[in-house]
Amino acid sequence: MPKTSAGILPYRSKDGRWEVLLVHPGGPFWAKKDLGSWSIAKGEYEEGEDPLQAALREFLEETGHQPAGPFLPLAQRKQPGGKLIDAWATESDWDSSKLVSNTFSIEWPKGSGRVQTFPEVDRAEWFEISEAARRILPGQRGFLDELYEKLSTSS
Repeated sequence: MPKTSAGILPYRSKDGRWEVLLVHPGGPFWAKKDLGSWSIAKGEYEEGEDPLQAALREFLEETGHQPAGPFLPLAQRKQPGGKLIDAWATESDWDSSKLVSNTFSIEWPKGSGRVQTFPEVDRAEWFEISEAARRILPGQRGFLDELYEKLSTSS
């Protein structure tokens, strides 16, 4: 069975343009990466767990914010590494400067014997969809395309 993750993709209209909220992964591996490294806030869930509830849990853990919904389901996407991601979009205007992320610990530098703690997410920012497409991990771009299409046809 492939690993599964679930996430939330907040969106808003600002100055007549659609924006989405993306998160940047914390830790030393991602510290100097920008384009093609951002993500929707998401995390893994176990078989039998409700994917939307998992998405809400992960969003809260990674951002410190609990979106209210309603939630628009997006098509499941298979990532280049084989992981499956379920995602839901929701309209929001959350202030990303209020980001509070959970943390993880790893040995860093590798082989040093020193364990350091890093935030799971070190930044959250709103981007116009076209800019978000440059920033997001390539395997997740389909979520942006689908959301934009749904928003454009409903306006």
